[in-house]
Amino acid sequence: MKKALVHDWYYVNGGAEKVIHSFVNIWNDLEHYALVDFLKEEDREFILKGAKVKTSFIQKLPTAKSNHRKFLQLFPYAIEQFDLQDYEVVISSSASIAKGVLTNANQLHICYCHSPMRYAWDLYHPYLEAANLKKGLKAKYAKKVLHKIRIWDVISSNRVDYFVANSNYIARRIKKLYRREATVIYPPVDVKSFTLQEKKEDYYLTASRMVSYKKLDLIVSAFAKMPNKKLIVVGDGPDYNKIKKIATKNVEMKGFVPKSDLIKYMQNTKAFVFAAEEDFGIISVEAQACGTPVIAYGKGGSLETILENKTGVFFKEQTEESIIEAVTKFEKIVFNSNAIRKNAEKFSKERFEKEFEEFVQKKVNKFKN
Repeated sequence: MKKALVHDWYYVNGGAEKVIHSFVNIWNDLEHYALVDFLKEEDREFILKGAKVKTSFIQKLPTAKSNHRKFLQLFPYAIEQFDLQDYEVVISSSASIAKGVLTNANQLHICYCHSPMRYAWDLYHPYLEAANLKKGLKAKYAKKVLHKIRIWDVISSNRVDYFVANSNYIARRIKKLYRREATVIYPPVDVKSFTLQEKKEDYYLTASRMVSYKKLDLIVSAFAKMPNKKLIVVGDGPDYNKIKKIATKNVEMKGFVPKSDLIKYMQNTKAFVFAAEEDFGIISVEAQACGTPVIAYGKGGSLETILENKTGVFFKEQTEESIIEAVTKFEKIVFNSNAIRKNAEKFSKERFEKEFEEFVQKKVNKFKN
């Protein structure tokens, strides 16, 4: 059957793109669509095996490459312009807009939902605050755009035949916002690349794209109050300079590092610290694949990937005090690196590809009959 794969956008190699990589592993005949495609060639080769992507008119708008999100008000119109009528199966990979493509009664549309639009729903108020859009004319315009986006988001959820969620946490959000049931298939984690190391060094690690909801500033602030504990921070992004300003002598800011270096840091660290309320949190599973315990915020997908007091510990609030308390608790527990690794293996890439292919085939067979 002729198949189309619609992704929100391509500009970084993140968690959602790891899912795309697995889709391409499953099917080598997918035709690709996205609002924009600004991938580096090495990332394109990994994610899409070099395949071309058909993009929307947003691709050619001025400044789209540096900040495509500024055209948010155009996203619903843009995604609806893709003519997909020649495909029997449409798979959308959506954390924003991809699920809104137009299909007809003779087409099967399966959405792998990373999350309903965070900035329109759960992160609406934090998003406006971070963008300094609480007051003024720009704020009024932003609020009006997001209000319309929410309406479109709910309406377009009815275009999906089957939702697949990346965690039970996201399945609950889909139920809450769209009133739709979702099958949970955990995303792929390349546990083979993140190999076990039992011997650990005396430092803590955090790594992420430096954006506000990842809360790296909170982790750095907490370690500023624990001057005898070393923290290594890996990652780059809009908040890098802001976070660097609050870093104390015991905090090393490494910026962007190659994957091979990140793996070494993860293998050697005594614990990986993770403060975001994530939909799933691939990176914390990668840390566990190295036999490394995780100190994580006890909400969201982390509750499904980390076993408390066995593969990590949780802190209850996104505060410096709560992180400090969790670090103190962590240091009193003896962890088994092999048991931590075994937990991570439950989320392997091979498991995901098998489960998702079987799910799609089952729905295709039902659709045909």
